Amino acid sequence: MSAARYRPEMTRAGLEPTYPASAVDEFGEAREARIAGELPLTIYVDRREIVTLMTLGTFPEALTLGYLKNQGLIDDIRNVVSVHVDWDVNAAAVRTRDGIGDWEEKLARRTVTTGCGQGTVYGDVMEQLGKVRLPRPRTAQSVIYSLLARLSRENEIYKSAGAVHGCALCLDDQVLTFIEDVGRHNAVDAIAGLMWLDGVDGGDKIFYTTGRLTSEMVIKVAQMGIPVLLSRSGITRMGLELARQVGVTMISRAKGRHFLVFNGADNIVFDAIPDVPAEARARGPLRRSASETP
Repeated sequence: MSAARYRPEMTRAGLEPTYPASAVDEFGEAREARIAGELPLTIYVDRREIVTLMTLGTFPEALTLGYLKNQGLIDDIRNVVSVHVDWDVNAAAVRTRDGIGDWEEKLARRTVTTGCGQGTVYGDVMEQLGKVRLPRPRTAQSVIYSLLARLSRENEIYKSAGAVHGCALCLDDQVLTFIEDVGRHNAVDAIAGLMWLDGVDGGDKIFYTTGRLTSEMVIKVAQMGIPVLLSRSGITRMGLELARQVGVTMISRAKGRHFLVFNGADNIVFDAIPDVPAEARARGPLRRSASETP
């Protein structure tokens, strides 16, 4: 049986992402609103506690698998026998065939990242980046614009309740998977878990996030084999340095018709350059007019 088709035994314990709550608005009037869910989920591997994540809980099994994969704790999906999530005790119990090698060393070498809720990087994950070899696909400017338009219609939880980040796995201008969570690193890990389960190759994909492009984001997409990283937010210095190191095309501040390519501009096909006078360009980012359909 191939690794791509093997699936461990798993619960299906996804929760509703939002809940009703009463509030008083600026007019002093009572109204009903929706708020984002947030619960702790403690991951155990072979009865050993690994980490506690704060999450919406919509894809807890995929989140658990993606976290373990992206942290370099488990490399082969066939080593995972089962993933059981029990919200009565806020726990995800993972059972493996062969355990995790170098437990103590990996868990001792922990770097706290800038992710919402403070993400972590264990073991030699950062050192392993030097071995990553990503493809260099060409991405058309017109595809970026089309993809951004599609993505603007995806973030339903944010539109309903706010308080979340969204991430998407995309192929050209098609959104394959869109996941929202209270921390962007959770959304990334959940997508990584789904890719791992389904044997999805990242080499021809684009990864989108509503959050900033930090070192953690670059590390995760590089581990997922995805060569293009797109965000409506900004970048950090270390994120840029790592993108240059591993060859991730980094596109940020992508809103309307505006974007900034901080790394990999040679991989962008500028086939839809806006027809805007130089003086207008100097005034700042170009955004959609109110009459344009997103």
